[in-house]
Amino acid sequence: MSILIDAGILLASYLFGSIPFGLLIVKLATGKDLRKVESGRTGGTNAMRAAGFAAGFGTALLDILKSAATVWLAKYFSPSNAWIHLLAPVMAVIGHNHSIFLIERRPDGRLHLRGGAGGAAALGGTFGLWWPALPIMLPLGIVIWWVFGYASVTTLSIGLMTMIIFAIRAALGLGPWEYVLYGLLAELLMVWALRPNLKRLLNGTERRHGLPVMLQQQKEARLNAARSAGPGNDAGDDKEN
Repeated sequence: MSILIDAGILLASYLFGSIPFGLLIVKLATGKDLRKVESGRTGGTNAMRAAGFAAGFGTALLDILKSAATVWLAKYFSPSNAWIHLLAPVMAVIGHNHSIFLIERRPDGRLHLRGGAGGAAALGGTFGLWWPALPIMLPLGIVIWWVFGYASVTTLSIGLMTMIIFAIRAALGLGPWEYVLYGLLAELLMVWALRPNLKRLLNGTERRHGLPVMLQQQKEARLNAARSAGPGNDAGDDKEN
């Protein structure tokens, strides 16, 4: 009986994770199909590109909660099984990245499951396993995004931070070592989803935001100001005097 309960938890976790909140929010807000905007992913970053900050924030929040809910479900129906507790959010991340509700057929005839990159869903799993991780990871994630300027690097930092937090807790005897495996599995799923971004990172063509963009804009402004104050303008000023 317990095997059937655990299997049901994992199936429900995948289905929860598969709910494409970004697609629904952007469709209601703008009428756009999020799968046809920029990266085509259904997560918060692409939702923000398509419909603004509120849509992106709402998408990220719901993606976090749907994954956290799978942990709460697992802890309620299988309270003593740490493996099910960590596998439930893993299934949610898989569902988020490869949603059964976003199945389509490629030009070559093969079926394909669309979705996101898994960052918010992975964070939600960490939140469900240990809620104080959220106020630790959110500000760190913002700093990483601001300093490095890459959304993909910020997404991948979630798995790394999860592993570090749960390893420290386990070493102190405050939590199970199994939770560290959750961080590793979530990280691998995000790496797989972000393969195109990682290729652009290696090629130097990945889109940047935050501090690097601000510094580049300031540098360009100084160069433009220097050109405007060049010898030609000085000569003009002398003639007027």
